[in-house]
Amino acid sequence: MEQSLVRKEPIGDGIEIFVSDNHAFGTDAILLSNFAAPKRSDTACDLGTGCGIIPLLWCRGDAPKSAVGVDIQPEAIALAEKSIAENNLGEKFSVVLSDLLELKGKVPFGSFQLITCNPPYKAEGAGIKSRTGADKIARHETACTLEDIIEVASKLLQTSGRLCMCNRPERLADMMALMRQYKIEPKRMRLVCQRAGCEPWLVLLEGRRCGNSGMRIEPTLYIEDGENFSEEMIRIYGSYKDGAK
Repeated sequence: MEQSLVRKEPIGDGIEIFVSDNHAFGTDAILLSNFAAPKRSDTACDLGTGCGIIPLLWCRGDAPKSAVGVDIQPEAIALAEKSIAENNLGEKFSVVLSDLLELKGKVPFGSFQLITCNPPYKAEGAGIKSRTGADKIARHETACTLEDIIEVASKLLQTSGRLCMCNRPERLADMMALMRQYKIEPKRMRLVCQRAGCEPWLVLLEGRRCGNSGMRIEPTLYIEDGENFSEEMIRIYGSYKDGAK
């Protein structure tokens, strides 16, 4: 795996995250962390955690009760471990270096109230391949497929536990079909647009393990209002990097 320069970035409330050129994060991860909205009593697991951005964003508050981040890439796990140590979060956030298909015995199956995943958006063979190995794993289904992720999530969740994911709208039908295939009922969806009049570029979807049918579609989230961030985006960013990056 290619090594890259490591740097530290503030994400608000005194929390700092270590990132690199290979393992950084974008707006989609910030939106997913907000959409998942863990409860204080939740035990959560973030699949494909990368540098650990989603659990670290949660650590700015008092929920969830605990979180585990899983990733197959040693450099990503090393960055997350560095952030955990830097912020003294060892009692709340831990990481596991593992292939998703080899998780049994490394994390307790059937024990989580919340699973999150910001998965590779492109199916294997679709789109232009990324240049680096880290980018290929993050953006294309080379190390795991969408079906792998949802199948593993179903095994990790308690009955009524939630799976929250984001993806490109073109994969929405696949996400819903696979959730139902693995007994996770789609329950809540939100589309994200850059601004009014634009097509959605992201979909946020929540499913519930063994849930009843019936899905709520939330109002569209607009990133921008004119030339500036929308009021909702400013609230979501909160104190993150002066609320503007």
